[in-house]
Amino acid sequence: MSLNTEIGTAITDTLAEAVADYEDFHRSPELSMQEIETAKAIADRLEALGLVPQAFGGTGVVAVIENGEGPVVAFRADTDGLPIAEDTGLPYSSTAEGILPDGTTTPVMHGCGHDTHITVGLHLARALTAHRDAWSGTVVLLFQPGEEIAAGAKAMLEDGLWETVPKPEVVYGQHVWPGRAGDIYVSSGTAMAMSDSLRVTVRGRQAHGSQPENAIDPIVLGAFMITRLQTVVSREISGRDAAVVTVGTFHGGLKENIIPETAEFTLNIRTFDEDVRATVLDRVRRIIAAEAQASGAPEPIIEEMHSFPRCFNDPDATAAFVSATEAELGAAHVHVVPAVTGSEDVGAFADAIGVPLVYWFFGGYSPASLDGDEPPAGNHSPHFAPDDVPTTLETGLRAALTAVLSRIGK
Repeated sequence: MSLNTEIGTAITDTLAEAVADYEDFHRSPELSMQEIETAKAIADRLEALGLVPQAFGGTGVVAVIENGEGPVVAFRADTDGLPIAEDTGLPYSSTAEGILPDGTTTPVMHGCGHDTHITVGLHLARALTAHRDAWSGTVVLLFQPGEEIAAGAKAMLEDGLWETVPKPEVVYGQHVWPGRAGDIYVSSGTAMAMSDSLRVTVRGRQAHGSQPENAIDPIVLGAFMITRLQTVVSREISGRDAAVVTVGTFHGGLKENIIPETAEFTLNIRTFDEDVRATVLDRVRRIIAAEAQASGAPEPIIEEMHSFPRCFNDPDATAAFVSATEAELGAAHVHVVPAVTGSEDVGAFADAIGVPLVYWFFGGYSPASLDGDEPPAGNHSPHFAPDDVPTTLETGLRAALTAVLSRIGK
């Protein structure tokens, strides 16, 4: 089904309003699981469409659009911002601040494009409620908090999501990224990596900096651990497998002439296969423990921070999505690509009830930006923002509507 004869004109007619909504959400981001005002704004807009928003997982918002007999499908949009100081120069730049779990005040930015996702989700609801003659069935709209810390999908599910709202036969979702505005990018099968984040507290013995013989230096010990961890990918797993081990932070000590009692570093691990994941995690723990033992140090403390599940696109459902979007956008604008090493918790919604997932990316940059001397900023950058907002939003909305209507369209 082509949207051109159904609701394509309506998308174009309301695009300016979508851009205005996007700017509103962009200037007022909130941190993960703290999306109180964002959730209220989403609920208000859904109520204005005659829908009844429901809260799940604290700051998650769900709306069910029922329209006669037919299949049930779900569409997810994530809503949280990031602890980033925005540096885009946009007139609607964020000046918002938030409080991190450790009590630190931080600037907040929609540095991963979730403002785009919220806007598309809301205008998907608008198109479906305004054009009920074009479809029959039920659509479950999931506005999910806490994606950046893999907490939101889990919280919504634990809050009884699928025991309360109709269970879908498929879950759809999408994400803006630094691709070409107007284009769609999708993987079949494994779409994104699993992710595990660990906090390691290295324990030593404190002493005066002039008397290292009386200390067990956790900074030196931590440095050896971090160096040795770089061999996990190169020496501990097969060259046929893929993994990434990144040390993102390292903190220790308060003064230059004191050898501290402890130091701390955090790890992020990305894998595509459950067996490889188990192997990498085992080797990481072994190396950390062995380095501590070699230094005569107390056993380190390893804490799990968060873990992202698999993001697996059902091959049959993905093939149907590709066929439908090629018909709507043109085959030249739909790209089947390899899996990416980013991570997502959207798969939890589908895995929890054993239904297919289809999750894709849509571009946010104009050809001029992509063809320039410097590549445009990627997600999680203080400079990230689509530079062709109308085309970006229109593409996201057309892709979302095409996916949903491919199941429930008349």
